[in-house]
Amino acid sequence: MKISSAFDSGAIEVVGLDDPANLRLRLRKDNAADFHQWFHFRLMGAAGTPLRMVFENAGTAAYPDGWPDYRCVASYDRQNWFRIAGTRYENGELIVEHTPERDSIYYAYFEPYSHERHLDLLARAELSPYARVRNLGSTVDGRDLDLVVVGRDAPGRVPVWIIARQHPGETMAEWFVEGLLERLLDGADPVARKVRERAVLYIVPNMNPDGGVRGNLRTNAAGRNLNREWREPDPVASPEVFLVRAEMERTGCTLFLDIHGDEALPYVFFSTAEEVPGFTPEAAAAQAKFVDTFRAVSPDFQTEEGYKPGRFGEELLTLASKWVANRFGCVSLTLEMPFKDNAILPDGQVGWNGARSKRMGAAMLNPILRHLEAGQAR
Repeated sequence: MKISSAFDSGAIEVVGLDDPANLRLRLRKDNAADFHQWFHFRLMGAAGTPLRMVFENAGTAAYPDGWPDYRCVASYDRQNWFRIAGTRYENGELIVEHTPERDSIYYAYFEPYSHERHLDLLARAELSPYARVRNLGSTVDGRDLDLVVVGRDAPGRVPVWIIARQHPGETMAEWFVEGLLERLLDGADPVARKVRERAVLYIVPNMNPDGGVRGNLRTNAAGRNLNREWREPDPVASPEVFLVRAEMERTGCTLFLDIHGDEALPYVFFSTAEEVPGFTPEAAAAQAKFVDTFRAVSPDFQTEEGYKPGRFGEELLTLASKWVANRFGCVSLTLEMPFKDNAILPDGQVGWNGARSKRMGAAMLNPILRHLEAGQAR
């Protein structure tokens, strides 16, 4: 029996493999920070063997509240991922019990989104007559930070910004962008056509490619949490934010969406801007219309559960959506999707996954269009 993780987004520490009924593992920390929760590894040579995998340090993970009711994901072909029912959290340890049907199987915290798939997504966008791909610069590790621009600069067209995967382990965020782009670049979709006629969309599918490839949960290659860098981004340690923020200052912004995943809450929800200094009644009304439209078109979305007021404290304006709301006075929201399942619309086989994230990305075009139409009406 062998466990390996020397591949894109691979991450695990192996303590002991002597006993299949007591495989001892540890969650690996981000390369330059103490965050640990993401895992992704391949297990070989155990077809038909009952396995009991124990993640010894789950209790000290970045979000231990993420383990209750969580189910590990697995795949034989890296295309179709399913949930492991025999997953439980007890006494500070995550325990996964599973009997693989084949000798090669992958286990992960959530369905991965590979760097190769990221590059393929950019290539498809570049080939579209409605989009172009621009390079904003380089990450800490020297990877490309790319921007997909949809729509033409023309009088009356307004700038909309969408960024994803500031936290690299939140792979559902890039699945979301893939679904959004597929619909947005569909020449036969009337909603997409109307959005393209009214706006120029600036989309960053992956803000943190270094962290993704390295198998980090939350930080870039320099150990920076990018969603705490927006007030004063460091061009050396957090060039990803520095470059995107500079381009946003150049283009302006009339709507901003930051796409994330939440480890603990089994819901899809927005983190909104009420606590941002300067949040006006007009901004509140526009935000409410956007939220209501999204709730109407996506039964996966809800507004009853979410973050409590005061969660971010003094860090508030270091977060992307809060900084943008303060700087540009526009509707600026963080969308959170679950690592677990969606409690209001559960799926016993796959839980929340890449396909559901893609559908949510596609659905986001409807509130975007309504927001653009309301803006033109004024």
